[in-house]
Amino acid sequence: MHAWLCENPVGVDALSWKELPTPQPQAGEVLIEIKAAGLNFPDLLTVQNKYQTKPPLPFVPGMEYAGVVAAVGEGVTQLRIGQKVAGLSSTGAFATHLIVKAVQCMPLPEAFSLTDAAAFPMIYGTSHHALIDRGQLKAGETVLVLGAAGGVGSSAIQIAKAVGAKVIAAASTDEKCAFCKALGADATINYSTQDLREAIKQATGGKGPDVIYDPVGGDFAEPAFRSIAWRGRYLVVGFAAGSIPSLPLNLTLLKGASIVGVFWGAYQQREPQANAAMLAELAQWYMQGRIKPMIDRTMPMAELKAAYAYMGSRGVKGKLVLVN
Repeated sequence: MHAWLCENPVGVDALSWKELPTPQPQAGEVLIEIKAAGLNFPDLLTVQNKYQTKPPLPFVPGMEYAGVVAAVGEGVTQLRIGQKVAGLSSTGAFATHLIVKAVQCMPLPEAFSLTDAAAFPMIYGTSHHALIDRGQLKAGETVLVLGAAGGVGSSAIQIAKAVGAKVIAAASTDEKCAFCKALGADATINYSTQDLREAIKQATGGKGPDVIYDPVGGDFAEPAFRSIAWRGRYLVVGFAAGSIPSLPLNLTLLKGASIVGVFWGAYQQREPQANAAMLAELAQWYMQGRIKPMIDRTMPMAELKAAYAYMGSRGVKGKLVLVN
C-alpha cells in the first residue's frame, strides 16, 4: 500500500508519499481499499499539531474515507468482501488502504456514489448531530448558519431544510451567498459587506434565530450570539477562523439561551448505536434525494498538497475529495 506519512507535524510540506506494508485486519476489523477520501479542516490542523487530539507519530492523516471491503477479520459478520462502505477514522484515510473497526463502517447502498460517500459522514454526521440531537431544531424554527458555503455549512443548510426549518446562510462573498441560495437557504448575509447584527435583525423581523450553527468562531461569534432568540441554542461546531471566541456569559442569562458543544467524533465513539442509527437515516435521505454533498472538485490522491493549499485559500464551496 501507499500512504501520505506525517513524521513531523510541522505542516503540509512535511508530508511524504511512501510505500508501507499492507496491514491485515485483526478480530473485529476490516481492511478497506480506499477509493476516495474527503479533505476537512481538521485534517489541516492535525498535520500542524493544532487539533484537539494529537495522534502518535508517525501517522497517516485523513479522517474521512469511502471504499470497498478488501478483507475481514475474525468475528466480522456484518460486512462482506467487496461491499461499499464509508466512515470516519481518527487517521489513515490519505492512503490506498486503511484498517478500521467493522462497527465504525457505514454500509452503503450499491447505488451510493463513492465520491459522494467520501464527502458524506463528517459533514452530515456533524450537522445532524448538531442540529437535531444537540440543537433540537424543529420545523418552523429559524437557524442561522455561519460559514454556510463550506462543507459542514452546506450540509447544515440541507438538513435544516429537510426538517422544515427556515435557514439564514451567512458567508463571506456574494458568490458563496448565491451558492447557499441554490442549496435552499431562505435568506443570505454577506458578512464581509453587511453588518451581521443588523442583517440578522432584518432577516428575522427582530426575533433572532432559534438556533445558531457556528463552525467559524472568531469575531462573528459575539454579534451572532447577541442576536439570538429567546431560548435560543448556540451550537459550537468549530473554529475555522482560527481564534476561539470568548462570550460574555451574562448574555445567556438575558436571552435564556444555551451554548451547546458539538463534537461528532466523540459522539460516534461514545454512543455508537445512536450514531449508526443516525447515519442509516442520513443514507436513506441521500437515496431519497433530500440531501447530497456539494463537491467543489475532486483531485488525485497524489495531489494532496495542492488540495490542502486550495482549501487554505478559503475558496472552497462544499467539499474537496481525493480519489485513488
